[in-house]
Amino acid sequence: MKKLKLEELGRMSVDEFKASEKLPVRLILDNVRSLYNVGSAFRTADAFRMEKIHLTGITGTPPHREIEKSALGATESVSWSHHPDHGFATELKKEGYKIVVVEQTTASVALNKFIPVPGEKYCFVFGNEVNGVSEDLIAIADQALEIPQAGTKHSLNVSVCLGIICWELYKALGLSH
Repeated sequence: MKKLKLEELGRMSVDEFKASEKLPVRLILDNVRSLYNVGSAFRTADAFRMEKIHLTGITGTPPHREIEKSALGATESVSWSHHPDHGFATELKKEGYKIVVVEQTTASVALNKFIPVPGEKYCFVFGNEVNGVSEDLIAIADQALEIPQAGTKHSLNVSVCLGIICWELYKALGLSH
């Protein structure tokens, strides 16, 4: 066994990425404070070929040094937009996206019980590091999803949570190799 060199990985270019078929999944970062978490979301969205990231409220936007530090260039490949409020999420619903908040609610479904439907379009919402997902996004959500945990803490870092959710979607929709 040997570690592969960057040129041996066979990665696509930014232009090839932009032209490639995407997983029918969008992400909403709802008032995420940490720019490193934002950058990590871009890098994860790139890794699993997500359609787009919607940044809302106080969530930082590229270009920014702290975002780029963890994104490692993914802000160039992943499509994104910024919205001052959550009104655009209603438009996504009209376009056929299922809005899924990643939050602990009275109706949350455990990630291991969630079965995404191939061909369905999804938009997963990740909330603020302290306050979670905004109540107005919870109110319009089609579903709430949570990652079961067994420790003393009741939450994961937003970038870790986002990575777990995206990987599970990628596996469940049959796109992993």
